[in-house]
Amino acid sequence: MKKLLLLLFTIPFLAIGQEKGIQFEHGTTWEKVKAKAKAENKHIFVDAFTTWCGPCKYMSANIFPQEKVGTFFNKNFVNLKIQMDETEGDDADVKSWRAEAKRFAKDYAITAYPTFLIFDPNGELVHRIVGGGEADQFIALAGEGLNPETQYVTLLKKFEANPNDVATAKVVAAAASKAYDKATAEKALGVVIDNSSTDELLTKESVSMLGRAASSTKSKAFDVIRKNKAKVDELTKPGYADQILGIAIINSEIVSKVRASKEDILDQVIAEVEKTYADVDMKNILASYKPNYYASKKNWPKYRDAVNAYIAVLGDKTQASQYNSFAWTIFENCTDPACLDAAIKWAEAGLKKEETAALLDTYANVLHKAGKTKEAIAAQEKAVTLADAQSKADYEKTLALMKKGLPTWETE
Repeated sequence: MKKLLLLLFTIPFLAIGQEKGIQFEHGTTWEKVKAKAKAENKHIFVDAFTTWCGPCKYMSANIFPQEKVGTFFNKNFVNLKIQMDETEGDDADVKSWRAEAKRFAKDYAITAYPTFLIFDPNGELVHRIVGGGEADQFIALAGEGLNPETQYVTLLKKFEANPNDVATAKVVAAAASKAYDKATAEKALGVVIDNSSTDELLTKESVSMLGRAASSTKSKAFDVIRKNKAKVDELTKPGYADQILGIAIINSEIVSKVRASKEDILDQVIAEVEKTYADVDMKNILASYKPNYYASKKNWPKYRDAVNAYIAVLGDKTQASQYNSFAWTIFENCTDPACLDAAIKWAEAGLKKEETAALLDTYANVLHKAGKTKEAIAAQEKAVTLADAQSKADYEKTLALMKKGLPTWETE
């Protein structure tokens, strides 16, 4: 799975065309950036990124250099990039911002990447965006930071000044979800739910908000959904109510109990919960939870059985990437022959859906670890031919180890 993620997210930085894209400030300080913004009457756009963040690299390589993105941002903002992590390869400019980066992380609660902050011309934070997007979408998100009616921090201050105003709470709840501000989202959703009738909550406009609020079995939203499952499914999709309720039950009634026990009490806890919530169909959500649970316990035979049960539930909907993830997890962690055989079958099932270099690499590694090195070499050679420039060298190193009969996995 590690390799699949690299394929999806590791994109080299391309400077070509950057002059048409966003023009970022260099060799400056935060005070100078604020002074320039005030003098030019522009807002400040800050890209808080890390060197290891795939989506950060995607934005730098594919979105920021676009001409229409540059036109919008250069017209409306003084633009700044702040590297939030520290690496041995950092140049003098990056090092000069290290103290400021730590202050930004603390003062503006930056916990996910990329986080984009927007300040007004006076240097006051007015908006935040978490996560990237394609060009038009990202321009629209940044545009919200220029309008006091949609600026997240401005809306938050309005909500804090009048926390019982339902109309403001609705807007803030949606904005907080986009900003990954879970605590504020839950608080605002609570205000909406506590001051709305069931009929008002069971509308197309409100039902998704209701779903977000049902994070606990103790919440009012949970009770509303549980008592109105058919209506909720009608407004959303079949099975949506059970899915939301199941997630809340797992988080509230199962996770804390099984984590606190040194013994494997998962089946016992599930049996108790299923009696309490007999009206909720939790089969699918429990099937997806069990592999993660047994992986956390490093119980690989039970992980194997849980994965097989989950695949049986999903049927043909099991994605190639899921097969790859399951097989790679066994490869990295287990030497049990029965588990390796299962991983081989998962990889083969994934390859029937989609023959990619990443899946072939996983398949080859599992075969090799299971002692089927001849077949592994054939699969890895095919992986090399299909690999892109970013992965080819790693795949070739793996192939060389296989041909020498050496492990391609970590050994103690």
